[in-house]
Amino acid sequence: MNRKQFLQTLGLGSASMLISQPSFVHAAQEKKSPSDAAKSGVKITNVKPYIFDKALYVKIETDAGISGWGEGDHEFTPVAGMIVEKILKPVLVGKDPFDSEYLWKEMFFEGFEGGNSGFVPGSVAGADNALWDLKGKLLGKPVSKLLGGNGVEKVAVYGSYGRRKNGGFKTPDEMAAEAAKFVEQGYKTVKSRMQLYDRDRNPPFNFTYDCIKAVRKAIGDNIELFVDFNNGYTAGKAIELGLKLYEHFNIKVVEEPVSSMDYHGLRQVVEALPCDVNAGEHEYNKWQFRDLIVTGNPDTLNLDVIKCGGLSECKKIAGMAQAFEKEVMTHNTRPTLATAATLNLVGSITNAAKIQEFSGMRPEMGLGVLFNNSLKFEDGFLYIPTAPGLGLDVNDKEMEKQKLNR
Repeated sequence: MNRKQFLQTLGLGSASMLISQPSFVHAAQEKKSPSDAAKSGVKITNVKPYIFDKALYVKIETDAGISGWGEGDHEFTPVAGMIVEKILKPVLVGKDPFDSEYLWKEMFFEGFEGGNSGFVPGSVAGADNALWDLKGKLLGKPVSKLLGGNGVEKVAVYGSYGRRKNGGFKTPDEMAAEAAKFVEQGYKTVKSRMQLYDRDRNPPFNFTYDCIKAVRKAIGDNIELFVDFNNGYTAGKAIELGLKLYEHFNIKVVEEPVSSMDYHGLRQVVEALPCDVNAGEHEYNKWQFRDLIVTGNPDTLNLDVIKCGGLSECKKIAGMAQAFEKEVMTHNTRPTLATAATLNLVGSITNAAKIQEFSGMRPEMGLGVLFNNSLKFEDGFLYIPTAPGLGLDVNDKEMEKQKLNR
């Protein structure tokens, strides 16, 4: 079944027939039984995880001869791949891909006893994003339009990079040099990630202070500077350090200043700092985001489409955020399908922040060879994909080849 046949199965024909011949559509609908009318005529035939060191891709195949691709969480990918194979695949095979809302619920709660954060929603994200890619390809539309396009063609991005290096840490001068490279590429904002995390909490202040001092000197005063504490401080220490960085280096944002499990501490920091305080990278479902907003009250939400259950869940969270007057500044450090899905989300909501995270194309990851095209980046902006689905064309042969070599 090709796309034309699929559209005929739906009774859609062409766009002009929908507009100029409504009686035809009504007649076609009347000839179908209620059960037939509720089905697209396409069935999922297979679900395949593709496991790489720092990437998990999911392919959903159908009897229409069209497949969808999505990306899931990149942490401990062999575990996530097993969840896709053993838990999610049985839920999906034989089902209608257009029943994605139902399928999301079934996938999430099928794996719920394994955890409602981390591995399960990160794996569900890969499958859910693949379903959206599939639906877009079947209908010949970009996912942003299926989600409800907002008319945005491009979005400014900030250069995001971390301090960890080969098991150790970069020096302040190395951090400064990396920030300067982003500025040379046209970025107007950079974010330095301290990568401390809960287990290295409250290091000496000069750890972060010296890095930001060097970065500000390298990029000048006209570039916006974000600092990600990566859960690295208790509330009191985060406030003290945040005030110093704001006073001396005019930082614009502090991200995840305290443990992602300390919403009360987060609120203390939000109320104390004159700059914005963002969080949300380590929330994995709508219920956690509800509690983050109500208790922690960050200025902006950093939801992640490959961690937080995929596009279906992130779209809901963005809507909830809007009711609380919160903007969405997505968390995203992966250069291929994760970025494509992120852009489609940003292109479909009306409370997206004016700038979004991006770590660059990252050729060192070796993932570009898996795709026949790439996303458009120009002068500090990423463009919302306009091709059907998520917008990236997977090189199936290369994907299989790379998978076998792992």
